[in-house]
Amino acid sequence: MPLTDNRRKITVGLFITLGLLIFILAIFTLGSQKKTFVKSFTLNVIFHNIQGLKKGNNVWFSGVKIGTIKKIEFFGSSQVRIFLSIEEDVQKYIHKDAGASISADGLIGNKIVVITGGSLKFPFVEDGDQLKVDASLSTDDVMKTLQVNNKNLLEITTDFKLLAKNLVNGKGAAGALLSDEQIASDFKAMVANLNKTAQASNKTAQELSKFSTTLNTKNGLMGKIMTDTVVFGKFQQSAASLQRSAQSAETMAANLNAASAKLKSSDNAAGLFLNDPKTAMQIKAIMTNLELGSKKLDENLEALQSNFLLRGFFKKRAREEAKKVEQP
Repeated sequence: MPLTDNRRKITVGLFITLGLLIFILAIFTLGSQKKTFVKSFTLNVIFHNIQGLKKGNNVWFSGVKIGTIKKIEFFGSSQVRIFLSIEEDVQKYIHKDAGASISADGLIGNKIVVITGGSLKFPFVEDGDQLKVDASLSTDDVMKTLQVNNKNLLEITTDFKLLAKNLVNGKGAAGALLSDEQIASDFKAMVANLNKTAQASNKTAQELSKFSTTLNTKNGLMGKIMTDTVVFGKFQQSAASLQRSAQSAETMAANLNAASAKLKSSDNAAGLFLNDPKTAMQIKAIMTNLELGSKKLDENLEALQSNFLLRGFFKKRAREEAKKVEQP
């Protein structure tokens, strides 16, 4: 009997010991998962909407779990402050300008907090520091965007369906183009004309290119003008001659204008003759008197030739002139 009691006590003791070992192992296992026995420090971040975050959710950094959500409390009017318990070993990788955002562990998994490292020019974070919030799209925002995109896609598909139906029924300009043979023929003719125009434009461009190439050749006119100093000098001389000719023509035109102006005035003989009626009448009378005097002089000479006193003189003079004519 005592032996049986001893065995029973030993068995109970073994079960209790085994149970304690399992309990302690479970505590350490859960603690390791929750980072309970790891040295840590606290960071906080303020969100306007935590999107279903809960105490105990994980904190990730560069794809590695580095802590958990320690505490959640309201802040300000409608904001929420999240306290993060972070492993002390990763403190040397997180800078003070690091940001935090809310994401999901998979498409429909638990919500998590994701921390970015920041830049090297800032010091490392310290216990109690507050992280800035990264303005990134949440899962809810992504789902809303997908819903809007699906709605837009449905509307676009409906519009394409209606457009295709109108095209088949020959409605609208495009439908008429596809169904009306005359419009299609006119469109083909227009395309053919545009093609001819494009070919003509291409040919013109090629000819202009050849012409410009010819001008730029070494032995061409432009090449000689640009490179040959003799030709360029002659060109300059010709230009100078043209300039002098233009100046001479301009001077002659000025002189003609001055002479024309003098002819229009009455302060000179020509202008007085052309513009003064009285002077013109006097000159005309003088010319008339000269003509009459010339006629009377001829009559007087004829009368002298008939005079017996001078008749011999005139006959002698006539014979001398006749001899001069007969001499070779």
